Amino acid sequence: METSAVLRVLGLLREAGCEVWVGGGWGIDALVGEVTREHDDLDLLHRVEQEPLLITTLENAGFAEQPGVEPGRPARFVMKDDEGHELDLHPLRFRPDGSAVQHADDRGGVFHYPADAFATGVIAGVPVNCLSVAQQIAFHQGYEPRDRDRHDMARLRAAFGTTTW
Repeated sequence: METSAVLRVLGLLREAGCEVWVGGGWGIDALVGEVTREHDDLDLLHRVEQEPLLITTLENAGFAEQPGVEPGRPARFVMKDDEGHELDLHPLRFRPDGSAVQHADDRGGVFHYPADAFATGVIAGVPVNCLSVAQQIAFHQGYEPRDRDRHDMARLRAAFGTTTW
């Protein structure tokens, strides 16, 4: 997914009043302030109460929900447009203290986001909400890393001097 498509989606959602945070590879690129690799999709976290508005906004922009995604709802869902731009969407339920919870599966598992998991980064000079360095590192634990995971963690080490991973 190219930078212009990412900024278009983020702009549409911002104009509609949807608060989102960039995660995954684009989130890491936002933290380091430059595009460091190609991305197949855009991971976005959003407020669960804004989901109807988010979906309507994306549908009006030509995106449609994709069936058969595992894990699917309530953990996440995927929308794609005719040009092949894919959005991996993660609903968050925020708590009064600024922390959030995301369903991990349909069996009651959850991911916890501390209040400091939310940060600001930059994509092509545009400030964007994204996941923090610590949260990105936390999400890259507990599985066999792929080449892109090793690349992403190396970018965080180079930019922020992180020693984990």
